[in-house]
Amino acid sequence: MVVGAFPIAKLLYLGVRQMSKPVANRIKAGARRSEFFKTYICLPPAQLYHWIEMKTKMRIMGFRGSTIKPLNEDAAAELGAELLGEAVIFLIGGGCMVLEYSRQAANSRRKEEELNETIISLQTQLAELSLTTETLDARLREVNRQLLSFPTPTTK
Repeated sequence: MVVGAFPIAKLLYLGVRQMSKPVANRIKAGARRSEFFKTYICLPPAQLYHWIEMKTKMRIMGFRGSTIKPLNEDAAAELGAELLGEAVIFLIGGGCMVLEYSRQAANSRRKEEELNETIISLQTQLAELSLTTETLDARLREVNRQLLSFPTPTTK
């Protein structure tokens, strides 16, 4: 692999991915401190996640009609903060993938346009050469016709 083939964009994306973990940790810490964030952002997804997880486990074990108790507020806040942190990491990673895909698509589009331009240029040159060949062929036929029209010298 050539050193120049490693674009700076990939290095930047790697840096963004590495920085997303501390960002997620800061968001989790803020979620634990802020009452509004805890109540309206962290608790509902955590309770929903807990309910789905417990319902699935109960069905797998064969308990059909059992009710599920919600998590206490501290455990739900902790779980919600963890879910939020993981969602941030997932979104940043997904964003990096989308950016990389769009960059690759732009590169392939640019290469395809360059190839099309080259093909059009070659077709134009071929048409010009064909026209030149036809012109030279017509001139050659004219010269041959004129040569044949001269009387042949007779020898005595």
